[in-house]
Amino acid sequence: MRGRLLRAWREGAAAAAARGLAERGAPSGKPPWRVLFFGTDDFAAESLRALEAAREPREEPLIDRLEVVTLPSAWPRGLPVKNCAKQFQLPTHDWPDTGPSGQFDVGVVASFGRLLSEDLILQFPYGVLNVHPSYLPRWRGPAPIVHAVLHGDTVTGVTIMQIKPKRFDVGPIIKQEKYAVPSQCTAKELEVILSKLGANMLISVLKNLPESLKNKREQPNEGVTFAPKVTIAMSCIKWEEQTPEQILRLQRAIGAILPLQTLWMGNTVKLLDFVEVHNIRSFADQLLNEHGIVPGSVLYHKSSQTLVIRCKEGWVGVKTVILKKKLTAADFYNGYLHPWFQQNSKTLHEDCRFHTLKLTTVKKTERKGNGGAQFKTKSA
Repeated sequence: MRGRLLRAWREGAAAAAARGLAERGAPSGKPPWRVLFFGTDDFAAESLRALEAAREPREEPLIDRLEVVTLPSAWPRGLPVKNCAKQFQLPTHDWPDTGPSGQFDVGVVASFGRLLSEDLILQFPYGVLNVHPSYLPRWRGPAPIVHAVLHGDTVTGVTIMQIKPKRFDVGPIIKQEKYAVPSQCTAKELEVILSKLGANMLISVLKNLPESLKNKREQPNEGVTFAPKVTIAMSCIKWEEQTPEQILRLQRAIGAILPLQTLWMGNTVKLLDFVEVHNIRSFADQLLNEHGIVPGSVLYHKSSQTLVIRCKEGWVGVKTVILKKKLTAADFYNGYLHPWFQQNSKTLHEDCRFHTLKLTTVKKTERKGNGGAQFKTKSA
């Protein structure tokens, strides 16, 4: 019974979409297109700018009508896509409002983060395109650029695919291009590069949309990986488990949005300005031969003005620490490390080190109808 009702609802939705199409006239099969754009962040804003540029008066315009759907936000600066739409004076709708039904030829999604219903997708004669910053099926999910950097990928790319309901990033591929990841590239830097590549690919697809859709292909079943969203727990350095290269990749992947964290004497501190360190073994052995080296052991390398910290299979360097306020490596040494060594020269060095910070979510007790969660910290 339930299955029959669902099928009837879907058939009704399809019929309604067909009626709307008949009422306003079938699409001509060539530009200019009426486009409804869904997006939020800087990556998406680059595609929106490209669509707006294609709407400018010319002999053969590519875009006729352009409206925007974005997410409500309390962020003071506003979401990049909303700011961009305001700059171009484009009609804008806050999700779940999607504006007038059945008045667009094609939808375009970039970094939107919400599933579109089958009913909504059926309103577009040419479906909904997604500008996704990975070479699918690798890194499906909300944070593909972060995970490409985090896992040391040397090649990534952009995929223009067609949206399917119910699941993210599983639709057929319309266009793909690979891109070699530059050495030492941060996720933010890679985002800028891929956003421009994706915007250009989107315009290329729209210039010959019916033919592009005709040649689409299903994603392969092999090589599927997932890129879950970034969480604050990812910023906690695991000195016992992560190598120098892994920590440096983590910094390049999320450092721009979440500074890496650790514990010092029971206090949470943030570490900034990571650097590679070389030829540190003899220096460390000389200072720590009486006390032993353990993960999290921290020393001050005076000639380079760097804190060097022991991790799995090596050392990593840090130039800046935030502990109540921002401190240089020299400030941290003078204020914390040097006094400790003077007063505790015979104490095990394990007491004077960075500890792995672990965050556990604890539900708050509900009061006056308000619930939520808070983070508690503990060291390891």
